[in-house]
Amino acid sequence: MRSRILIVSLALLAAGCGGKRSDTATTGGAGDCEAGDGRITIATGNTGGVYYTLGGGLAKLISDNSKLKATAAETGASVQNIQQLVGGDYDVAFSLADTAADAVNGKGAFEGKPVKVRALARIYPNATQVVVRTGSGIKSIADMRGKKISTGSPKSGTEVIATRLLKAAGLNPDTDVSAQRLALRPTVDGMKAGQIDGLVWSGGLPTPELTDLFTSMKGQVEFIDVTPHLEELKKINPVYDTGTIPAATYGAAETKTIVVPNVLLVREDFPAANACAITKLVVEKKDELVKVHPAAGGIDKATAADTDPVPLHDGSRKALGG
Repeated sequence: MRSRILIVSLALLAAGCGGKRSDTATTGGAGDCEAGDGRITIATGNTGGVYYTLGGGLAKLISDNSKLKATAAETGASVQNIQQLVGGDYDVAFSLADTAADAVNGKGAFEGKPVKVRALARIYPNATQVVVRTGSGIKSIADMRGKKISTGSPKSGTEVIATRLLKAAGLNPDTDVSAQRLALRPTVDGMKAGQIDGLVWSGGLPTPELTDLFTSMKGQVEFIDVTPHLEELKKINPVYDTGTIPAATYGAAETKTIVVPNVLLVREDFPAANACAITKLVVEKKDELVKVHPAAGGIDKATAADTDPVPLHDGSRKALGG
């Protein structure tokens, strides 16, 4: 665990992690796929989450292999990332594909206010990881009635999925559970202290904070299977699919779950040459990102262009051979 934290810390330090956009690159280089000079900022997610870890790795990859100087910043994740991307605070943003779909369609947190963003690529999938205390009496989402449940940071993709799962189980997220809208680190601390009965987390495998939780509370926490609600979620967005959390991930029992892809987003006016260059780095040098976090192994050039309903950026289409 210490070695992983050290690797992550070094990656983020090298990337100059933290801080919003400044002196943003506005033009590409001389070639069609050559990034221009300038600085870009990347919106990631909670510390301890995979977005944060890979965001630092991506920033370093860009800075080391192009004229661009990239930095990564901690955020509340998907919804906030898109809002601040469109607002001009960031240039590239990590997002769950379902939240991104809501954004372009003007649904969910973006009800009646569709936004114009473009995707650089579809990347690795997130697993919906629902963890409960073994003595809580929770064996399903419906059993969360009256319990203290962490539904994730406000304006995060985790909160979106948690809310949809609760509703699919016939629960009112505002009244039927005691929703703790917490980032992952305080959530894990609350679970350890016995102050929280369960948590919902959407993240890559493994998520370091959950590794800590299962190591510290071995036998006292467990996953629950949320796939009985898959069909209800697919009615909202067909991007949801079934997946598995392998036993080796956290040393817990193998559990079926719901997965959703992640996407990298930019504004529609993001320079095409920069989009092309960054997309090529993501798919062609993914091994460098895997060194930062194994979830990056889910990046696949064959599916990187599958970002519907979010339009793929023209520069990224060129990078992917479309």
